[in-house]
Amino acid sequence: MFLENGFLPHNKFWKYIVGSILIFLASTIGQIPLAIAVAFKSFTSGKPYPTTDSGLMKFLSPNLTLFFILLSFFFAFVGIILVVRHFHKQTFLSVTTSREKVDWSRIFFSFAIWGTFTVVSTLLMYYSNPSDFSYNFKPIPFLILAIIGILMIPIQTSTEEYVFRGYLMQGFALLARNRWFPLVMTSVIFGSMHIFNPEVSKMGYIILVYYIGTGFFLGIITLMDEGMELALGFHAANNLVGALLITSDWSAFQTHSIFKDNSTPSVGFEILAPVLIIFPLLLFIFSKKYHWTNWREKLIGNITETTTTPTQNTGSYE
Repeated sequence: MFLENGFLPHNKFWKYIVGSILIFLASTIGQIPLAIAVAFKSFTSGKPYPTTDSGLMKFLSPNLTLFFILLSFFFAFVGIILVVRHFHKQTFLSVTTSREKVDWSRIFFSFAIWGTFTVVSTLLMYYSNPSDFSYNFKPIPFLILAIIGILMIPIQTSTEEYVFRGYLMQGFALLARNRWFPLVMTSVIFGSMHIFNPEVSKMGYIILVYYIGTGFFLGIITLMDEGMELALGFHAANNLVGALLITSDWSAFQTHSIFKDNSTPSVGFEILAPVLIIFPLLLFIFSKKYHWTNWREKLIGNITETTTTPTQNTGSYE
């Protein structure tokens, strides 16, 4: 079972606190190249070093800024691998899935279904309210964006999934010996981490309902499927397809996307629709395809097994 993979005799909850700090430090080190690049441009151009997050995000070209932002996640991802393998003495597979190897078909199916939905919904918004959007496509910048996105955005989204749906979920399960506590804690922390996103300042804290709701959705499919594959695919599609399709002056990612949203951000039913309608529909689709049963036990049941031997693994995934 997925959560029980962390139930090893030498694993204690304090290790997850220390491990989280080490992963955060790795991410912080990964932010140094961006600071150096901004400082270098400030020095060579004579422009003052930006003192706000929005100024920092716009100081370099969008593609270069995106690259440096995603680079910090690469450092964090390496940190996760080192912490899991050498600090917790677990295989990387054991924080990925309960299966004998990663089921890539699950990742691709989840990516395809959410990627398709994102494309269709974006096009519907564009054609229903064309005055709110502008055509932003520029071949060369977009090609560079696509290369950066395809290579690095899956690392960014996988890092977040391994931290919340893998590492911390197993850690909170070890602490509480049940399933509902890690689901709640990781979902709330995941959603709250987005409080610093620029769209929160534009739309208000109500948008955290969407982020926390997304955390619950990703946590539920991880627990029901006994592995992170579906969450990995969904999150990668959400960020990659979104970055390629649409940008705005107030979004977290400023990109050379195909479209630009020029509308004034507002809070409406579209914030609640994914949580109340779309995510439950996806849960239904996944449950039918993968024959999920025993929902109560898998989501809120207690964990009685105290020791397990995680699947052995010599590679990063399998």
